[in-house]
Amino acid sequence: MVSTGPPVATLTLMSNTLWDEFHRVVNMTSHELEDWLRTRSADEDAEELPDQAGTPTGQDVLRVLRKRRTDLTTEDVRVMRRVVDRVQAQRRDDLEPTAGEAHWRHRLMSIGHDPLKPA
Repeated sequence: MVSTGPPVATLTLMSNTLWDEFHRVVNMTSHELEDWLRTRSADEDAEELPDQAGTPTGQDVLRVLRKRRTDLTTEDVRVMRRVVDRVQAQRRDDLEPTAGEAHWRHRLMSIGHDPLKPA
């Protein structure tokens, strides 16, 4: 989904808390996430175009990571809240590095959180 709407700076919808929490739980850089999404989308028969690789939420997170705070839209804020809620629902609040089953780790990595990496 493409983020649309006026920048959040003009709407004053974004709190410091959400901005900080999003960047705490999304502990992968935009480059790491982009590489992961491409890797997960590639199979022996085909590979998606780089800008279409991964899940829609993963692509949304990637777009948010590439923006300055003042350029965020209301849709970006929704994505940020959704990702923070998903990571917190699947992890402890302290986000200490934790090993788990591969599918659990890979699912979280697809939205920018690597459970084995310090937050």
